[in-house]
Amino acid sequence: MSASFRKKTVRDLEPAGRRVLMRVDFNVPLKQGEVGDDTRIVATLPTIRYLLEKRARVILMSHLGRPDGKVEPKYSLRPVATRLERLLRTPIPFADDCVGADAERLARGLEDGGVLLLENLRFHAEEEANDPAFAKRLAALGECYVNDAFGTAHRAHASTEGVAHILKPAVAGFLMQRELEYLGQALEQPQRPLVAILGGAKISGKIDVIRAMLGKVDRLLIGGAMMFTFLRAQGRATGKSLVEPDRIDMARDVLDAAEQKGVRLALPADTLVSTAADGSAPARVAARDAIEENEMGVDIGPETVRRFADELKDARTILWNGPMGIFEVEAFASGTREVARLVAEATGRGAVSVVGGGDSVAAVQQSGLAERITHLSTGGGAALELLEGRTLPGVAALDDRP
Repeated sequence: MSASFRKKTVRDLEPAGRRVLMRVDFNVPLKQGEVGDDTRIVATLPTIRYLLEKRARVILMSHLGRPDGKVEPKYSLRPVATRLERLLRTPIPFADDCVGADAERLARGLEDGGVLLLENLRFHAEEEANDPAFAKRLAALGECYVNDAFGTAHRAHASTEGVAHILKPAVAGFLMQRELEYLGQALEQPQRPLVAILGGAKISGKIDVIRAMLGKVDRLLIGGAMMFTFLRAQGRATGKSLVEPDRIDMARDVLDAAEQKGVRLALPADTLVSTAADGSAPARVAARDAIEENEMGVDIGPETVRRFADELKDARTILWNGPMGIFEVEAFASGTREVARLVAEATGRGAVSVVGGGDSVAAVQQSGLAERITHLSTGGGAALELLEGRTLPGVAALDDRP
């Protein structure tokens, strides 16, 4: 166990015959009333199966989507219960509410080795408000608490933070442990060179991460639309590319800080440009100084991919968060996929690779490279806050090791 992980885990429980209230992240895409992608469900199975083997009575709670404190049938977790039944090969009773008499009756009626799934936590506004009375009602369902929802660990909600103070012991699941160990080790005890690859649309969403990274990494590779704010900070023309004018000074400060700290900050040498962001117009490769006024950058170019390959050749630890272009548009997805390939190849040479953020993880999975990456993080926002050096409320509330 890495030095960065100092919390108790499910292995510290004696769960036989006890009701274990477990926070999971089943915030999965639904398509026509069925689960469209069960990656997050599958990620929690090791913890669920471990508890079932120990004859625990497992009560699962999660949110799905943003129903804003109202009952929205399209955000019901019922389809998740159906998928979970198939994965676990056991009947899963479903509570139509996450609190109240019916949920309590079903929870108390569970037998050893049984599983219950509660309806969407966010059908109650009190969940996101971390309302103490609501946390108490949730806690009444269980006799101990497990948090395996790393993706929501950065939120101080009733189910992630409030319950952990009421229901003891409060411990981490295997997924939570794995996430914290890999990210913690990459930040605290990385094998060097440590190379971070950051993409995504806006510098504003990643500025705290970039600043935190400058104190830790040997190299920082920048892609995605945020690169254009950096290019503008260097006085380059960026056409109609997405630029945050109010962040240009900030980008300039980052460039100066990287130089002072001896961090190699690599910006793209070329970019794929087009006149339409939706892929309806032709695209061409342009050097970063040759973007026309009516064009916008939509992906990194082949020369940039070659340069990034050089930067990753001797990498021993790699952190990647954020796509290199407008990844959702097939014509502009190549740069992100190429970076996924480069990271997989570096991992094959012995590097430890951690990939976080929905689009980056999706690129790895779509490329069939998931097995070749050390760790795919299930939590975008939580991973970013951890990289920024922030404390995650859902983790802080768990029991410490003696």
